[in-house]
Amino acid sequence: MRTSPPDRRAFLRQAFAVPAALAAQANLPASGALQVGPGSLRVVCVGGHPDDPESGSGGTLAAYAAHGHRVTIVYLTRGERGIPGKSLDEAAAIRTAEARTACRTIGATPVFAGQIDGATEVTPSRAAELRTLIDAASPDVVFTHWPIDTHPDHEAASLLTIRAWVAGNRRFPLYLFEVNTGSQTLGFTPTQYVDIAETREKKKAALFAHRSQNGERIYRDHHEVIENFRGREARVAAAEAFVVLASARGAQKLPGT
Repeated sequence: MRTSPPDRRAFLRQAFAVPAALAAQANLPASGALQVGPGSLRVVCVGGHPDDPESGSGGTLAAYAAHGHRVTIVYLTRGERGIPGKSLDEAAAIRTAEARTACRTIGATPVFAGQIDGATEVTPSRAAELRTLIDAASPDVVFTHWPIDTHPDHEAASLLTIRAWVAGNRRFPLYLFEVNTGSQTLGFTPTQYVDIAETREKKKAALFAHRSQNGERIYRDHHEVIENFRGREARVAAAEAFVVLASARGAQKLPGT
């Protein structure tokens, strides 16, 4: 039986409907990336070491702070083993100072959870400690590492945050970020993107504050590449990407956007 050729306009409508449907499912605007707006939300980010929150979500956190939201960064450790030739105490002092400078640049308040770099623990008592720190900020949204990562401290930060989220009856949405995808973060497939074109320079300045970690080289070799790639995916100049674990209220876009 002879069939009629497909209608070109119908074909194009169907083709363009697929990415539009996917964007709608992820609560994305037409550009593919969200933009933080003014408000007074309480935002918490948990990272394994000084420079991790800045690396994975620094542009987003800076956007929140710039628009009047209150941002708290919780560092699981002080990066005690991050400076060759320095004792744990010496390295901790240096990296704590760098983290405070980075937080001032972003507009965030630093909090230190007290675990030791390279010896982090995922236990009920450690989970309770972190939950206490998170609850103290009464967050509307929390960010932390994607849990599948080659660095055990990143995994610990993620798992402890997820435990705090579950124990708190998922009151807030939890967003998982990437760092050094391919070499550290593994199996990461974003569900939402945030446009960081306006805060990219502030993020860079925060990362560059981590002089002991050669922040400029790390940014150039890793994070700039990721920002450009996620920006291309989201059709903006630069973006940070996240996987969302919805709050008990159900799936939602990033609060404040």
